[in-house]
Amino acid sequence: MRYVTRWTVSAILPLFGLFLLLPRLLGVVGISLSTGASIALLLVTFLAILTAYIVSIEISQSRRAAASGARLTPEIQGRLPGNVDKLLYMIARVETEYLGGTMEEEMQLHGPVVNVRFLWEDFIVTTEPQDIKTILATDFNNYVKGKFMRESADSVLGTGVFNSDGDTWKLHRTMARPFFNIDKISHFDIFDRHAETTVALMKERLRVGLAVDFQDAVSRFTLDSASEFLFGRCVDSLGAGLPFPHNFTRPGALKNSNMALDFAAAFAAAQQALSRRFLIGGSWPLFELFQDHTREPMKVVNAFLDPILEDAIAKQKESEGLLDAENDTEGETLLDHLVRQTTDIKILKDETLNIMLAGRDTTASTLTSVIYLMAMHPDVFRRLREEVLEKVGPTRRPSYEDIREMKFLRAVLNETLRLFPAVPFNIRESINDTTWSSSNLAAKPFFIPAGAIVSYSVLLMHRRTDLWGPDALEFDPDRFLDDRLHKYLTPNPFIFLPFNAGPRMCLGQQFAYNEMSFMLIRLLQNFSSITLSPESQDPSCRPPAAWAHGEGRQTIEQFHPRSHLTLYAKVCIQIL
Repeated sequence: MRYVTRWTVSAILPLFGLFLLLPRLLGVVGISLSTGASIALLLVTFLAILTAYIVSIEISQSRRAAASGARLTPEIQGRLPGNVDKLLYMIARVETEYLGGTMEEEMQLHGPVVNVRFLWEDFIVTTEPQDIKTILATDFNNYVKGKFMRESADSVLGTGVFNSDGDTWKLHRTMARPFFNIDKISHFDIFDRHAETTVALMKERLRVGLAVDFQDAVSRFTLDSASEFLFGRCVDSLGAGLPFPHNFTRPGALKNSNMALDFAAAFAAAQQALSRRFLIGGSWPLFELFQDHTREPMKVVNAFLDPILEDAIAKQKESEGLLDAENDTEGETLLDHLVRQTTDIKILKDETLNIMLAGRDTTASTLTSVIYLMAMHPDVFRRLREEVLEKVGPTRRPSYEDIREMKFLRAVLNETLRLFPAVPFNIRESINDTTWSSSNLAAKPFFIPAGAIVSYSVLLMHRRTDLWGPDALEFDPDRFLDDRLHKYLTPNPFIFLPFNAGPRMCLGQQFAYNEMSFMLIRLLQNFSSITLSPESQDPSCRPPAAWAHGEGRQTIEQFHPRSHLTLYAKVCIQIL
């Protein structure tokens, strides 16, 4: 709420002060105005000052761009000042549009780099690989999470690794890095316990002829796995039982709940509030003047996490000075590792929440997407199951070596991450004036002003036909195995960035591949087919009928991809 307060102090109070001061100033020169006339004059004065300020910024940027031998980025053109109509249009379409659809429409008009400039604030979006490479790698120090991201996400992510810069970011990354080495990422015992429980619950439901909400089931699997990996204790969200399909009406068939599920729902709600802030831009406090939309869900999140963290801190303080405790890292959890470095509960909470987001939500997102895609493509399912049975067999637990040798499995996961990356959009802020080269070699580079919000979309980049070929919108894992790999990806590796790149590349990339691979193998060992069950879905959550008459993938989609910080399915993917 302090951001709303600061905005009020910097914008509303000066305006109110001007309102009180204006009559006095006019009275000095013998001019008397009624209250109505004072208000009208005040508004005219305010609008004149605002217009002069906006024009001065635009002139300054034009001059700086010219001095750099560059041009301004194309801007979307709304009918109302500040593109207010475009902003409201985007907000209104969030619930019904295909993911990234509005931005894709604008890029069809303006090109792959566009400035949405809501309320006169530079918000530059790109899908160009060379721009994203510049942001993430070659000019890394000029692009930070920045003030906008920090202030927007502080109430949820705090100063964790995904919401910090400079020394704070280095601290969090340094704290977590040693735990993600080759000896720690193969937590197959954890995966196996929770995969076995998940499969058993699915079989129990399917035996009575009811569909399974796979997104819900796999989200519980990843939550229980992540909690055991992080805290050394399973929160047992699977113990609450799976929810029943929408079309199951037996009395008393209510969805069970526990603290872990309440935590997961609240964390998702908090992320949804952040997503809305990112969409609106720097003026988001205007939409939360009377209520911080993250406050209530974060109360639930904190009530769940605080006792776990307090218990870990207490145990660490008890063991301080004990030589055996300091040297014994066998069986150490990530929280054990972190608490040996700091007992600051805020730092621990921020770090664990950030890693929970990375380790649980992203993995659940990709597993949901891959099951959906294989249900849509039974030939891919059959081929992958053949590889599983050939390499691992029908019952044996897969090993790290098994997973490493399964080329088609990795291709299926990569193709899923290409079409449905777990983090479809990302944000940075530029520190200094700079330029981006244009894909049109005959054109001037684009000018990127200091302080601009810069967003890049790997979702839209991954689907560009000029980067991936004419079949870019199709699901075809063989593109990561055949000549297309060498034609498109090998010469331009920055066209595929599901785990980011550069100094901020995901520390848990291999952990994620292991967990997703392990769970997929266990599923394919136990199930010989996957079928979507749209009749089991809530009709209000199905893809809008208008998609069938649109363009691109939305015409064939049978689930509704959405995004807060990570991608998820609005439509529950019911499988039989």
